Amino acid sequence: MIALQPIFFTIGFFLTALAGMMIIPTATDWVQGDYNWQPFAISALMTGFIGLLMTFSSRPSGPTTLTIRETFILTAATWLVVSLFAAIPFVLTNTTGSHTDSFFEAISGLTTTGATVIRGLDFTSPGILLWRALLQWFGGIGIIVMAFTVMPLLKIGGMQLFRSEFSDRSEKVMPRVSQIASAIVLTYVFLTMLCTGLLYAAGMDFLEAVCHGFTTMATGGFSTSDASIGYFNSPIIECIIMVFMFISATTLILFVKMLQGRPQAVWNDSQARLFIKVIIGCVAVMTLWRISQQTPAIQALRESAFNIISIITTTGYTTADYTFWGTFPLMFFFILMMIGGCTGSTSGSIKILRYQIMFAVAKSHIYQIRRPHGIFPPTYDGKPIPDTISISVFTFFALYIVSFGLLVMGLGLYDLDVSTSLSAAASALNNIGPGFGPVIGPSSTFTSLPDGAKWMLMAGMLLGRLEYITFLILFVPSFWRD
Repeated sequence: MIALQPIFFTIGFFLTALAGMMIIPTATDWVQGDYNWQPFAISALMTGFIGLLMTFSSRPSGPTTLTIRETFILTAATWLVVSLFAAIPFVLTNTTGSHTDSFFEAISGLTTTGATVIRGLDFTSPGILLWRALLQWFGGIGIIVMAFTVMPLLKIGGMQLFRSEFSDRSEKVMPRVSQIASAIVLTYVFLTMLCTGLLYAAGMDFLEAVCHGFTTMATGGFSTSDASIGYFNSPIIECIIMVFMFISATTLILFVKMLQGRPQAVWNDSQARLFIKVIIGCVAVMTLWRISQQTPAIQALRESAFNIISIITTTGYTTADYTFWGTFPLMFFFILMMIGGCTGSTSGSIKILRYQIMFAVAKSHIYQIRRPHGIFPPTYDGKPIPDTISISVFTFFALYIVSFGLLVMGLGLYDLDVSTSLSAAASALNNIGPGFGPVIGPSSTFTSLPDGAKWMLMAGMLLGRLEYITFLILFVPSFWRD
């Protein structure tokens, strides 16, 4: 039997927290004299009532331990239910064109994808802009918590190796997991406040700085303008955002260590070190390409650096429409969509750790073919990689490829062109945001897509954020058998 009580209790807790968040845009619109404070207030009351009802009616009488099956159900159900209630303000304020669009915006926010269906952001109410940013910030901290707790427990995509590395390196600093979790949350909040303060000092108004501080730390990409960061046309703002996009896409526990007096923590981590090298290499390649196409060197470096860091960290901000840079940049950015940041960060996509494991196993296999009688165990940071982790990572890659192929073909059923179908699927599964072309490119939105295509993309966002197995296993009949 499945124990539903702790599942309902946990979902109720998150809904109550969501209702508390709704009070912020309610107060913002009330102070600004915008009528949207009333729909937000109604949304908060509805969500809070359901959340408190579920929390108090399902409160466990004592300590509760979830089974693996119940953990799978809880994880998927929480994201779905919270997304459903997060869409209520969009529906009541009539910000989006339909219920489908409202749900799309909410899921895109909570999964930190950043794909939007809202046009005219420059004229949208402050409460809605703040609500979108809050959803991404809330989703970002949820992603980090999942990376350190749920995913290693479920043995998904090699996350158990990440957990072991994280535990081994952190126990001397903070011996208790609860202390580590608290430090991560506090660091996330501190960095968000720091990013917000710097953006405000650089020229953004207070609302813009808050919204971009939230969405930068979440690597979400929701902006307050249709032109995204290009609206500000400020090198200082772009530099600040680039720094914090990088921080957000790097394992956050490393910055906890830095704040505790270990400045070499980031560079000493092999995953973060490779991430830095990949970014530098990609920016250099794209800058040289653009210079070869007669783009001024400073402009080439500025635009290449910002947009590459934005894509590889799966943030999705833009300062220029890179789809007009030529065929090579288009393919280059498409590949970058499938890299992602570090494990234990707010970024999406495949992530550096899994590539490291995959190449280590492939290298070991090649050596074994060359010398059949030799012993060449794959290693990560000098430690052998267990077979269970190798299988887990390759299972992740297999599910990623199959999911991507099916999603592209599904979008093709709606007669979308190849560029739109490929980039939309990559954008959703990798939780990035903008795609390619005139339909969903950096200068466009997803609003013109058919509703059926939007539902497919919503499923893709959840698939990517829940690391595939967490979501797909619910459709396996044997999973529900006792």
